[in-house]
Amino acid sequence: MNIPLQPSWTDIAIRLALTMLAGAIIGFNRGARGHAAGFRTTILVGLAASVAMIQANILLSVSGKTPESFAIMDLMRLPLGILTGVGFIGGGAILKRGDLITGVTTAATLWLMTVIGLCLGGGQLLLGTAATVLAVLTLWILKWVDGTIPREHHARLVVTCEANWNVVEQVSNLVEPMKYRAHFLGQKHHSNSNQTDYAFELSWHRPDRASSPLDVLHVLDRDYRITLFELMTDR
Repeated sequence: MNIPLQPSWTDIAIRLALTMLAGAIIGFNRGARGHAAGFRTTILVGLAASVAMIQANILLSVSGKTPESFAIMDLMRLPLGILTGVGFIGGGAILKRGDLITGVTTAATLWLMTVIGLCLGGGQLLLGTAATVLAVLTLWILKWVDGTIPREHHARLVVTCEANWNVVEQVSNLVEPMKYRAHFLGQKHHSNSNQTDYAFELSWHRPDRASSPLDVLHVLDRDYRITLFELMTDR
């Protein structure tokens, strides 16, 4: 479908309506899961891109170079500027807490919604609709598939007991039958008692949908006092 040089108000209304519908469908997924960029944010990002592309479409009929002019109006700078601007919004959605990084999918969703808005605003209705369907498929259906893929997980474990270097080997022997690996990080002695903290990095391989690593905590809790257990897995 070619972009009409003079879109009618009916064309503009259809483009804006489809943009809001696409933003609402995609944004509902992010909002229902408690993400920062949710229902309204996704709609607004899509509308901004769509309006910018409609504005560029309207100006197409007045662009070009006349014999008396010395400059050419580059209308594509407007949607390109929108794509650049949404990068700042996406960057603000990405958070890092220690080794845990969140918000990457939300940032990618906003970027995709911007492209969808540009497609619908430019009159490429079939392309924008197809992109919306694929986005919904990825966010809903493929999320379940992604949760079934086994991946590496890590956690920081600190156990407290009386000073005994056999603890390092004992902890490794306890977790190994459950398919966990314990990498010794260091120890710290309590100055006001005979207790010592032993720090380990636990790693295991299982899907995200699998149960939490409570089994290894129950086993270790029989012989040691667990002072710290902190997940370091990217989710």
